[in-house]
Amino acid sequence: MSARMDPQPRERIEKRRAALRRGAGAETLACWWLRLKGYRILGRNLRLGVGEIDILARRGDLLVAIEVKHRPDLLTAGEAIDRRGRERIARALSRWLAQHPRLADLDLRFDAMLMVPGHWPRHLTDAWRPDGRSS
Repeated sequence: MSARMDPQPRERIEKRRAALRRGAGAETLACWWLRLKGYRILGRNLRLGVGEIDILARRGDLLVAIEVKHRPDLLTAGEAIDRRGRERIARALSRWLAQHPRLADLDLRFDAMLMVPGHWPRHLTDAWRPDGRSS
């Protein structure tokens, strides 16, 4: 008698892998979109213990933490960036700046890049503030 894996967990694993592939593809496209707009990409998927920054970019004296969301429609993508997620991104940026003090004097901004199949990326500049206010 062989031990067989329950098909439901296998399906969940495959769905998760597909979602990770879509997310990675969306982040790659977002990086190219940002480069075309004049941003220099400083990092991707920066995991800092207190949170993660999908994309960290710089343009001139501006340092931008960008959250990338790939969803079936813009509304769902925008709603996927909740308060807790924004707080984790802000904490991660603070930790990253503590590790890179030479960049601490740059202006900071939090953006969102919403990705919807069949549409150009939607770059929301100054999408939120670390104090919880949306712009």
